Amino acid sequence: MLLVTTPDVPGVKILKTIGLVRGSTIRAKHIGKDISSAFRHLVGGEMKEYSEMLQEARQIATKLMVDEAESLGANAIINMRYTTSSVMQGAAEIMAYGTAVIIEE
Repeated sequence: MLLVTTPDVPGVKILKTIGLVRGSTIRAKHIGKDISSAFRHLVGGEMKEYSEMLQEARQIATKLMVDEAESLGANAIINMRYTTSSVMQGAAEIMAYGTAVIIEE
């Protein structure tokens, strides 16, 4: 599955636009990670625990989006984006979305 953030794939013809596809996951903070991150917040530095959690969440959301596109017969996703929103205190949704298309191979 080809994923691009552009509205087309240079030099490749889009044969059919299928439509919007998306995948999302909701992740909650972990008390152990909160304690480590709170300490880092005081002394400075990257909050690796949260960076890892968000990277994993993006991977899950992307996989779910790709799965949806494949089930619709797409072989590419254009205009792919990520968004995040707070669902409740301590929990956030990561969403991957884009336009499923069939491109010339």
